Amino acid sequence: MKLGKRIAAGAVTVVLLASLAACEGMSRQGRNTAIGAGAGAVGGAVLTGGSTAGTLGGAAIGGIVGHEASR
Repeated sequence: MKLGKRIAAGAVTVVLLASLAACEGMSRQGRNTAIGAGAGAVGGAVLTGGSTAGTLGGAAIGGIVGHEASR
């Protein structure tokens, strides 16, 4: 089961990196928010063993940090 979670986390990372290419037309603050949310989601998933709450919590915190870092 751990292998499945690692593959899922890798797939999420690839999708997030590919979606960052779509950020070309976004503002700097919007782009940083998206990057922070993506990084936070991956970090939250890794730290909590892939739990949904950890992934969503990490995405929320990462998004806030990315948004505020742009100011």
